[in-house]
Amino acid sequence: MQDDRRTRRAAGRLSKTVAAVAASIMALTSVAAANPKMVVDVKTGRVIAHQEAFRKWYPASLTKLMTAYIAFSAMKSGKLSPDTPVVFSKHASDQPASKMYFKPGSKLTLDSALKLLLIKSANDVAVAIAETIGGTEGNFVAQMNAQAARLGMSSTHFINPNGLPGAGQYTTARDLALLALIIKREFPDYASYFSLEGVTTGKKNYANYNMLVGRFEGADGMKTGFICASGFNQVSSAKRDGRQVISVVLGSDSLAGRTDESAELLQLGLTSPAGQGVSLASLAPYGDTLAVNDISKEICNPKAAKVRSESRDEAGRMIIKSPYVREMTRPPVYSFAGLIPGTEPVAVAETKGKGGSEMANVPIPIPRPAF
Repeated sequence: MQDDRRTRRAAGRLSKTVAAVAASIMALTSVAAANPKMVVDVKTGRVIAHQEAFRKWYPASLTKLMTAYIAFSAMKSGKLSPDTPVVFSKHASDQPASKMYFKPGSKLTLDSALKLLLIKSANDVAVAIAETIGGTEGNFVAQMNAQAARLGMSSTHFINPNGLPGAGQYTTARDLALLALIIKREFPDYASYFSLEGVTTGKKNYANYNMLVGRFEGADGMKTGFICASGFNQVSSAKRDGRQVISVVLGSDSLAGRTDESAELLQLGLTSPAGQGVSLASLAPYGDTLAVNDISKEICNPKAAKVRSESRDEAGRMIIKSPYVREMTRPPVYSFAGLIPGTEPVAVAETKGKGGSEMANVPIPIPRPAF
């Protein structure tokens, strides 16, 4: 009799927990204007919560997850190694920002290139990696699409390795969750690339754009992305008490917004009852699955920019509202990711007139937009 009462009390507590999780999922649906998002348990592959998971979206720099996946595959198979030289062609150097501004002929190791790809999100580095592996960018993109099809990313197509916008470049929250899940499972030895707090070339430091690393308990990285057409995107992962989850947020309205949404999803995933939800593979498509959504008008306009500027404090720091994100009270730890010593091309000097004044071929720094 006493055992029956204990069983009923335990069942009651479980029901309340499940109800709380369900309420969180309902709250999740009401946040923002139905932008795609998802949280998945890495071990079970079960979807803990999702919203507009099959809605086609521009991936922006989340594209670089597939670029990294192919590089990891080449390293694991022995075709390449972390010390493989990555040489910058003129085509790679000509890529738009965000970039490193390395000159044609510059060389860095694949190890350094991957750090710059995933932490600095350098578009020129993405193309340099693509050309190193595929011979040409076009060949590499063909590999990206072949791998996407093989992995079951049925609503994804790539046109470049860096995520710069263009017709034919699209994905979904569901497909990105699948890719992140496979990366976690297949390449645990390369997980540290995602969790770096920052990278340094020896001349300049770059902090990780992922504001959860070092600030959310158990956060171990993944990738961020932004273009006007997609808004602010983020794939995140966290591990706590033996449980690991992945979250995807697409189309958030700001850097702070994607951080808050990602933190809420990760916390939900890490604290929800284990074993709930359907498997990612069996989640049936729903909603609008045809059109590729473009939210440029909502994201890149003066009013939206003003709202984003007001979401910073007097020191210019983003105001993070999530109670699960704590302030980082120390400087980030930076990992080296610079050129191979002695391989940087010497700037070509031009001599004009008798005085011999020289102009070095030094790129003019272009500041990253303050969103």
